[in-house]
Amino acid sequence: MKPDSEQADGRPTRLDVIERAHLRDPGDASHVMYRYAAPAECAGLLQRFWLPVWSVPPGREAPQRVLQYPGSLLVVATGYARFYGVVSGLSTTTLSGEGWAVGMMLAPAAGALLTGAPMARYTDRSADVADVLGADGERLVTRVRAAMSGDPHSAEAHGRAVSACTEALLPFLPVDAEGDLVNRVVAFVESRTDVIRVAQVCAEFDLSERGLQRLCHRRLGLTPKWLIQRRRLQEAAERLRTRGTTLGEAAAALGYADQSHFTRDFSRVTAMTPGEFAARYAV
Repeated sequence: MKPDSEQADGRPTRLDVIERAHLRDPGDASHVMYRYAAPAECAGLLQRFWLPVWSVPPGREAPQRVLQYPGSLLVVATGYARFYGVVSGLSTTTLSGEGWAVGMMLAPAAGALLTGAPMARYTDRSADVADVLGADGERLVTRVRAAMSGDPHSAEAHGRAVSACTEALLPFLPVDAEGDLVNRVVAFVESRTDVIRVAQVCAEFDLSERGLQRLCHRRLGLTPKWLIQRRRLQEAAERLRTRGTTLGEAAAALGYADQSHFTRDFSRVTAMTPGEFAARYAV
């Protein structure tokens, strides 16, 4: 298999729509990240795979901070296998020692299909893959670990792991009508930088505000307002990592009425002011 994008040091060739969510320190060389597109047969259910392989010196740690997209995750690693709902704030995973993981970013529709439950139950929490998928989950974990047990950098190993994941997800297709709707709602919000109000989403899909809230609560475990704010924060993180962009310019480009409102929103989620973030992450 050929990864979507990587360099020798594991950093992306450009700050793309995926990497803008990953608040990776410019000097962080703790891991190599391999990424693969979802196979066509999983359309509507799976968005992509990511496979980090890390090596952190003894006694040190490498925190990885992510402004997670509005989709649940399945992650299989050497020591754990978990299903994750969306983290509403800043998601942090701390790497130590040596290891690998095979991660699946699921489409917004997928979480409720896999769990058979409203996704609000999983917001800001995780569950063992076996508890969610039962015996099929146990078989998936066994196959992925067997595939990655040799050289975790091997494209052949990645291919076997991805195939095991794909086969485990196919029984959940086709995506139901409500799932298709929430996929389209999320895609609309993420692709339209001019969408800054929930009323704009309601108008696009001919939904009442209450109807949209119920849809997002069931299928994402979040609110429509959160969807819009998360996209704006990811855009902000991307802009602030570009040297020469002022805070006022970033706030105006993201549709904030004033810089102070932008600063409050950004600081509440990242625990850093935009200025502190730019000083730390700008490249």
